[in-house]
Amino acid sequence: MLTLTDTAAKVIRDLNAQAGVSTDKGIRISSQDDDAGSLMLSVADGPQNTDKVVESEGAKVYLDPVAASVLDDKALDADIDDQGGISFHVEDQAV
Repeated sequence: MLTLTDTAAKVIRDLNAQAGVSTDKGIRISSQDDDAGSLMLSVADGPQNTDKVVESEGAKVYLDPVAASVLDDKALDADIDDQGGISFHVEDQAV
């Protein structure tokens, strides 16, 4: 199952705090037209019926079935640049 780094969890919590007070807010990673080679990340109010939920340190990530399969052995990390821009990236899980 996808894991979150401490940085990614903090960034997701911060995004949720800016977006509102819903306790189900998180980010959603989904495939485009069942294409495992193209994943999208968006802010979500909650999971869809078929989503797998990953929760770490209060941060929630919702994965559609294709994304869950592709990211099963990966870790989600995040970087914040000097202007406050956020970038998420996927890496292999630490052994």
